[in-house]
Amino acid sequence: MKYLIAGLGNIGAEYTDTRHNIGFDVADALIRELKGETKVEKLAVVSRVKYRGRILVIVKPTTYMNLSGKSVKYWLEKEKIPNDRLLVILDDIALPTGALRMKAKGGDAGHNGLTDIIEKIGTAIFPRLRIGIGDNFPKGRQADYVLGKWTKSEEILMNQRVDIATEMVKSFVSVGIERTMTGYNKK
Repeated sequence: MKYLIAGLGNIGAEYTDTRHNIGFDVADALIRELKGETKVEKLAVVSRVKYRGRILVIVKPTTYMNLSGKSVKYWLEKEKIPNDRLLVILDDIALPTGALRMKAKGGDAGHNGLTDIIEKIGTAIFPRLRIGIGDNFPKGRQADYVLGKWTKSEEILMNQRVDIATEMVKSFVSVGIERTMTGYNKK
């Protein structure tokens, strides 16, 4: 069984450690934990790792957040992975900072990266792991907030949450989305 794990974010040093790059952070943590190696391939930084008899193709799109769909579609097709074995990991301002929610499907909730994925693959029916980054910003300053760096206290919290998010990804590929949602979404 093969899975596509797509951590969303923006490439470039100026985006490192920003709220919008939490998907990249989870992908990086998973790659480190599973002792994967990365290389730049078409439209993504890619790592192929094994976990409990499954192959995880972990991608960090190099298309920038708002064009993530091009990369995700390419890797789904290249690796011949069905949508139900795609897991998109992304930030969510509608959730409190550090909240983790896995869903089997849903809308884009105004997230441009998710909007592009839904448009490019032609469906909103695919699993996603939403990571809350909060909404502590003045009206009209959303872009500055999501592209901003974590505060020290947020950074401490989010390091712990990234560890739990990697556990959720491993649960998703080993026991499925329903048991993962039941086991983690209420925590």
